[in-house]
Amino acid sequence: MYAYIDGKLTFKNPAYVVVEAGGIGYHINISLNTYSSLGDAERCKLYTWLHVKEDAHTLYGFAEEGERRLFLHLISVSGIGPNTGRMILSSITPVEIQTAIVKADYALIQRIKGLGAKTAQRLVLELQDKLKKEGVDSLISMPQHNTVKDEALSALVMLGFAKQTAEKTIDQILKVTEGTLSVEQLIKHALKNL
Repeated sequence: MYAYIDGKLTFKNPAYVVVEAGGIGYHINISLNTYSSLGDAERCKLYTWLHVKEDAHTLYGFAEEGERRLFLHLISVSGIGPNTGRMILSSITPVEIQTAIVKADYALIQRIKGLGAKTAQRLVLELQDKLKKEGVDSLISMPQHNTVKDEALSALVMLGFAKQTAEKTIDQILKVTEGTLSVEQLIKHALKNL
């Protein structure tokens, strides 16, 4: 429902922040990773996810879009809820988590508080292929001024195509057309070739 909240950081502690935007103060749960990324900033932009339960609506915030994407992967695994996902992101960096899952590093995963052998196996089993497909660089936030190629590639990955395959297809199209296509045209050509 909320993609991100950008506003004045009015309160900050390692578990949550309060961000004032449009005269409303949003209580947003964060990981230690996000907490350290915020530093001493007076303004912040947090990518958010709203968890709706019968008795509560809870916002979770992330300093980077990649961290939010990883969080959503983590909570898609049976037995891992939002608080456990936040605990995982607070224990080690998102890149370390992704690398541990891709390389099936059970020892590192089990060192995270609250994760046992079965949960570690489930994480690897359910997420290894997805995270391999995305690649570790998917956790790095997209540059603000994307090129036509970057935007088209991002759209194709969001549609579920493997990043490497989509990138090869886009490169082939750009060679033929000498880079004269708009983002929409490039995506349409790529969809025909994928």
